Amino acid sequence: METGSAALFGPLAGARLPRHVAVIMDGNGRWATRQGRERTQGHARGVESLRAVVRTCRKLEIPYLTVYAFSLENWNRPRPEVELLLRLLRRVLKNETAKLDKYEIRLTAIGDRERLPADVRELLAGVEAQTRNHRAMTLVIALSYSSRDEIVRAARRLAERACAGELAPAAIDERLFAAHLDTAGIPDPDLLIRTSGEQRLSNYLLWQAAYAELYLTPVLWPDFGEAELVAALAEYARRERRFGRTGEQLHATAATGGEEG
Repeated sequence: METGSAALFGPLAGARLPRHVAVIMDGNGRWATRQGRERTQGHARGVESLRAVVRTCRKLEIPYLTVYAFSLENWNRPRPEVELLLRLLRRVLKNETAKLDKYEIRLTAIGDRERLPADVRELLAGVEAQTRNHRAMTLVIALSYSSRDEIVRAARRLAERACAGELAPAAIDERLFAAHLDTAGIPDPDLLIRTSGEQRLSNYLLWQAAYAELYLTPVLWPDFGEAELVAALAEYARRERRFGRTGEQLHATAATGGEEG
């Protein structure tokens, strides 16, 4: 680890880090407006922040990072902005694969990828295939994603299986339902970060984030880097995660060497 990074990570020494961090990367357009630039430049600068966060999570050995890159609702934005976002996505998929390989990062995507252009789907599938055996870290990109849409699709698949006689409705529980979500096989996020000062989930990981710690910061995404992520992780480490239990129960469990839950 570089000397500068070691000093920056000082507040995290011995800290309990999340296994899975989810991020709503918000504020690119506002950043550009405040800088007197085109919105497109804000999105381009946001890619640099994404690189910094991925790099930092990898250094800290955080196994899972999920980022909200493009929502299903984002298709309603002005066409030039949508085209720019797709161009940026193509560039990232083409240019970052070597780094994913170098640092053994697996990339996967969640969302309704059928809405994506054919060439983007092909690029995405290629990167997923090339990195599928990497185990150091998993980077999940939410593309054309809507949590409500994901939940409806999961419910539809379960209903189809029940109608086909493959399973009894009484057999459907939380575990089985989660196995039909886009995030099947990925642990729920422990920490969900939203930048730009907004205080809502915006249809993001509604099922998975049921017990996630929320960290809301006024920092706009293009200004969010390694130091800001460390601050979020330090705040997470200070929180007591009770999962419905009392503080006394939690401390008693910890004293006997039990798991948090």
